[in-house]
Amino acid sequence: MQGKLYSTSTRFRNHVSESNRRMVMMEHGHGNSLIRNYQLWRGNNVFWLGGRLIFGPDYRSILLTISLITIPVIFFAVFICKRLSAEVDLYLGHLILSIAVILCIYVITLLILTSSRDPGIVPRNLHPPEPEDDGGVLSPWTTGSQPGIAGVMPAPPLTKDIMINGIIVKVKYCNTCMLYRPPRCSHCSICNNCVERFDHHCPWVGQCIGKRNYRFFFMFVSSTTLLCLYVFTFCWVNLVKLTGARNCTIWRAFLHSPISALLIVYTFIGAWFVGGLTTFHLYLICTNQTTYENFRYRYDGKSNPYNKGCVRNLIEVLFSRTPKSKLNLRGKIQDESVIFASSLSLDTSTVDSGDVAKTSFDLEIAGPADKRTGVMSEEFDDIHAQIENLGKLERCGTQPRHLDTSWEVRAKNGWEMKDDIEALSLEFGMEYGYSDRGRTSREFL
Repeated sequence: MQGKLYSTSTRFRNHVSESNRRMVMMEHGHGNSLIRNYQLWRGNNVFWLGGRLIFGPDYRSILLTISLITIPVIFFAVFICKRLSAEVDLYLGHLILSIAVILCIYVITLLILTSSRDPGIVPRNLHPPEPEDDGGVLSPWTTGSQPGIAGVMPAPPLTKDIMINGIIVKVKYCNTCMLYRPPRCSHCSICNNCVERFDHHCPWVGQCIGKRNYRFFFMFVSSTTLLCLYVFTFCWVNLVKLTGARNCTIWRAFLHSPISALLIVYTFIGAWFVGGLTTFHLYLICTNQTTYENFRYRYDGKSNPYNKGCVRNLIEVLFSRTPKSKLNLRGKIQDESVIFASSLSLDTSTVDSGDVAKTSFDLEIAGPADKRTGVMSEEFDDIHAQIENLGKLERCGTQPRHLDTSWEVRAKNGWEMKDDIEALSLEFGMEYGYSDRGRTSREFL
């Protein structure tokens, strides 16, 4: 005798992410293939070179930043350095040109190192942490991460208190990443990741600035300031040489070399911008703060638990070893592991591939009732456990519909699943056989 158990899954369709859909599609036709971790990434990042480079979602702004750096240097090399070589000294002109090109390449290299590396992303959990027995008051889930069981499973506390250098610091629970953020960690809404020692999300580099790339960011803005001052200085030198060679005023020298005037104005504005940014971040480094902490907490009126003194702060931020990334983006996952991760991330018993409206389970029953080949006895124990939980739900204020639990009726009707058992299954997120794929064969209709 053969029967099927059906469960509707349309109510959970909006809760299935695109990565989960890809994992379910793998289950259908690509079960033998391997997939890399970055291909299942849930953040908004963009990956290049097979996951070797990680950029923010606004990575195209890097092209604008590179253009703002290289175009003025090209004008400086073609017009200013060429004139200085002719009017001052050939070798001196070549030296000035070489230093400008080297500085430009150095700045662009730091820009790419800042924008293409992991800023310190904390890997998110596939399911919420286990509730701790700390006597705290737990509130029901309100994030919608576990549809169908709201009000049943308690949520972790929103904050925890930890001690750092004798000062109590609160760490928050991230509903998106389903973890308690480490101290100084914050969730970036643009990249959709929790980043350690989060400073800010920089639109000019198209990446979060955090624990693993802050040093390169500071070197980038400081070297850009140096490049602006370098070009600004030798543009003035060129104008001074023009006034002496042509016996004219400085204003008339502007007319003879308009490129010098344009570069002076441009580098002056740039030096104020990146120079001010460099000064501000130098202050943050000396006091061991981040931009996020400076604007939000304002440690001026209270003790900063991370301040170790100016010298030690400088050593910690600029000269300490860069921590290893916690991400294994190039790691490969076999199909079975991916599917299991999908079931955990959904936190429901319903698998939805977009085109599937219901799932079916085949129960093959042959011979006497006590000899079954398709269904293990543990599965019926799960059914009994669900029915026993009805009393617990009623004590909590939940009143599910009355269930017909007569096994004779089920055998008489060919083991067809009743509507109320189906509703109970959906509510608990525990479809029969879904928790153990090895025991039940699943087919999608």
